[in-house]
Amino acid sequence: MRKRQLGNSDLTVSEMGLGCMSLGTNEDHALSIIDEAIDRGINYLDTADLYDFGVNEELVGKAIKHRRNEIILATKVGNRWEEGKEGWHWDSSKAHIKEAVKKSLQRLQTDYIDLYQLHGGTVEDNIDETISAFEELMQEGTIRYYGISSIRPNVIKEFVNKSNIVSVMMQYSLLDRRPEELFPLLKEHGISVIVRGPLAKGLLTQKHLSDFNDKFKSNGFLSYSFEELKNLRETTYQTFPKQPLTQLALHYCLHDDVVSAVIPGASKTSQLLENLEAISGESLSKESYETLQNITKHEAYEQHRD
Repeated sequence: MRKRQLGNSDLTVSEMGLGCMSLGTNEDHALSIIDEAIDRGINYLDTADLYDFGVNEELVGKAIKHRRNEIILATKVGNRWEEGKEGWHWDSSKAHIKEAVKKSLQRLQTDYIDLYQLHGGTVEDNIDETISAFEELMQEGTIRYYGISSIRPNVIKEFVNKSNIVSVMMQYSLLDRRPEELFPLLKEHGISVIVRGPLAKGLLTQKHLSDFNDKFKSNGFLSYSFEELKNLRETTYQTFPKQPLTQLALHYCLHDDVVSAVIPGASKTSQLLENLEAISGESLSKESYETLQNITKHEAYEQHRD
């Protein structure tokens, strides 16, 4: 598995990580997927305290406790809940972050987190206080680096200007190219992109469109109608007859070196193996990359701007 540097940190992550949100709560099932991923060269695992209200972190902790030094471990903070109560609310205060990290460390069975990420946020938050919490955790050695998970241009720009983030996690794919407008800014500051949703909920895999539920058929995906999705996939098959759609989708996201890793999720081993096969394929040529850009939409974020 090829590796890339994460921002201006000294962390080197596999080009494909494992997004752990879809693992489920069955321990044997989840651990088998994580073990398979690590055995096949994935060293970057991404979880969050909110996923299954802490259970996901517990499962990741059990899977890596005997091989912690092999793993770049990332988790997230900011969504607060109370045991026994439904729902959650946003809390990016220093007090919550410093309390939440202790609980994450316990669940993950480790004494440090490689990458601690703010799990959302708005410009109305006390961003200076949030940054102060992360900086103190770095000084204490509790976390090695920090980043944010956000698609909001105004939030991203605030953290770029005020903080020492090394990464921004964003939803990015051939069907959602909005993050590309931020690439020059992030590259200028030595900040990497971590890609979530590179396969657009399975729309950029070999799965047949007829197998998708009625929600997609009625609403499409973002600005793409279902008919546009069908036409785009057919065009892609005709233009790249020898390259599976999954391979094209993952390597499109990795073409710009501002991207350090793509993190597709996997709810079963077969999905993980399909993604691993795709990522091991040939990278896109400049010509192929530009062709994919020409047949897809390039839109911009309409909300959360300066």
